[in-house]
Amino acid sequence: MSAIGIDPRVTGGQRYSVDAERPGMLHAAFVRSPHPHARVRSMDASALGDECVALLPDDVDDLHRYGCQVRDEHVLARVARHVGDIVAAVAAPTREAALAAARQVEVDYEELPAVYDPVDAVAPGAPLLHPQGADSAGEAVSIGVRPLAGTNVCHRFRLVHGDIAAGFAEADVVVQQAFRTPSAAHAPMEPHAAVAEWHDGRLTVWTGTQTPFNLRADLAVAFGIDEERVRIVGAPMGGSFGAKTFVRHEAPLAALARKAGRPVKVVLDRTEEFLTLNRHPSVIRVRLGARRDGTLVAKELDCWVDTGAYADCGPGVATKLGYAGVGPYRIPHVRVDSLAIYTNLPPNGAYRGYGAMQSIWASERTMDVLADRLGMSPLELRRANLLREGDVFATGEVMHDVQFERCLQAAADAVGYEEDRRGKGLCVLLKGMQTPSRAAIAVERTAVGYVIRTAACEMGQGMRRSLQLMGARMLACEPGQVEVPPPDTDVSPFDTRTTSSRTTHMMGRALEEAVRDLRSGDGERGYGEVRNEGGLDPDTGQGIASTHWHQGAAAAHVAVDEETGRLSIEHVHGVAYAGRVVNREGAELQNEGSMIMGLGTALFEAIEFADGQVANANLSDYNVPAIGDLPRRFTHEIVEREGAEVHGLGETVLPPVPAAIGNALYSLGIAVHELPISPERVLAAVDARAAAA
Repeated sequence: MSAIGIDPRVTGGQRYSVDAERPGMLHAAFVRSPHPHARVRSMDASALGDECVALLPDDVDDLHRYGCQVRDEHVLARVARHVGDIVAAVAAPTREAALAAARQVEVDYEELPAVYDPVDAVAPGAPLLHPQGADSAGEAVSIGVRPLAGTNVCHRFRLVHGDIAAGFAEADVVVQQAFRTPSAAHAPMEPHAAVAEWHDGRLTVWTGTQTPFNLRADLAVAFGIDEERVRIVGAPMGGSFGAKTFVRHEAPLAALARKAGRPVKVVLDRTEEFLTLNRHPSVIRVRLGARRDGTLVAKELDCWVDTGAYADCGPGVATKLGYAGVGPYRIPHVRVDSLAIYTNLPPNGAYRGYGAMQSIWASERTMDVLADRLGMSPLELRRANLLREGDVFATGEVMHDVQFERCLQAAADAVGYEEDRRGKGLCVLLKGMQTPSRAAIAVERTAVGYVIRTAACEMGQGMRRSLQLMGARMLACEPGQVEVPPPDTDVSPFDTRTTSSRTTHMMGRALEEAVRDLRSGDGERGYGEVRNEGGLDPDTGQGIASTHWHQGAAAAHVAVDEETGRLSIEHVHGVAYAGRVVNREGAELQNEGSMIMGLGTALFEAIEFADGQVANANLSDYNVPAIGDLPRRFTHEIVEREGAEVHGLGETVLPPVPAAIGNALYSLGIAVHELPISPERVLAAVDARAAAA
């Protein structure tokens, strides 16, 4: 027990999914493919002792394909499509025994051709990962999936606004640039972990997840049962950053528990984390045209988005990456073509920023190249073209509560950009929230206070604290009188998911409705629900991309040792528009966390592959930012507006940090097009500058 009033995360009293236990529980280990693409020819588990239970391909023949946006995943892979694909599972009395037993399962593979780069994967003759295709999951909040038959493209998103040929014909200056971003690890402190148990044909899973109701739906599809026969009990997460969205380890774990007839628990090790889900690598080409006075007239983006061996939420990432790359600008003629592409690498999925970082890196770096060609200040070029109140975005939606210029100016002022631009760079962005979106909440009166029931998930972002504070204000009580238990799909009202920085905005509105219902009724329970309608036509990109835009900016000041390529960050400043702050301490911590992840992306984070094998699947070889990596000046601010709604900000200042640093380098004539910005890439850019002189 933790001391009264002390945060249980400090005392060790917090219970995570790694702490879950059930009576009579066994422990699981997975048998994973060592090959990036291979057919399982045979399997032999005869060496296992009687105390072990082996889940083999024949045990899951009655199960179905599943997937959050495309149903292309199997509980066990008969064709392994990436190194680490799960082909069998073993349960034993202890974790150590399960790991030892998994090593005793003999698998005979037929190796198949593989492809590792998204551009190569769409070339003629590339090996096909899913030659039979797969069905759309048809999820209510998902986009319409548009695969290209006979290719590795699982989704194509297009945005068309105006007449792109006519737009470029109007341009006096046209620039074209191409940029790459690598895969990256989420690296939460807590790994994936869960316990699965069957009772009277009903499945219960205790797990850390951002998507309880999505997880319930996908497991119901996999096992061919009604959703009401699946119960998901959430736990606070020791970090996620997108890693714990949708089905991961839960499907094979549930199948193993079904065969064992007992509860089974699994905890992944750190190497397995790198094989489970990562960030989408991308290749993005930007073409941008303007008149001589700096007025933007046309923009094209071609995006190759590597979704790995399975689609996961790649279609959604390709969509958001596509329209985020347009940027917060008035551009009369726009064309975006964004492809989510299968490769023989581990699956890529939701990652803090959800594709926005990749396209903002490319788009905002290109803005500085255009400014250079025009002989303009990059700040002035942006300021002249930013969206303002009542303007129409490329998707056709009218913009409201527009604060881009405030955010950009605040970032510029923080680094003294207008006094001296040398070694300084800027970035401004827009990012969408999950749309359409639905959130429901219930408030129950107790003898000592209130219980707020919600499927919103706590992963360190302070969701519980924000709901306590909002609830206390609305219910005229103390925050300590408001209890917010973990999600449980049996008793928690529906929520779309805890992603895209939507929780405080959506749940806050639903909570107002629930409190109003509680006060107007005679019972002890109030219910509130809100819906945001919208969505984009995937063939035109027209519609409502976001009912609630996230807005922000960043600025960086750098110095470079051109002899060694060493880059020193003197100052980085992030700005997020919050509308109205609910929990200031939590909001500031979210800004700091986002900026630190942005620094890691900019400077050294990248998963390295060798023929499909992860070469740095540990926290010694894969570097995440430590306190010593922070710049000498590391500052941020939150912009508010009187009377505004609450805006999400959990991801806003991650995407602009790499672009601001890249543009600061570009102000010194050092043009880097690939992340991370390593000393080797800086030296190559210095050499390229010298060669062009």
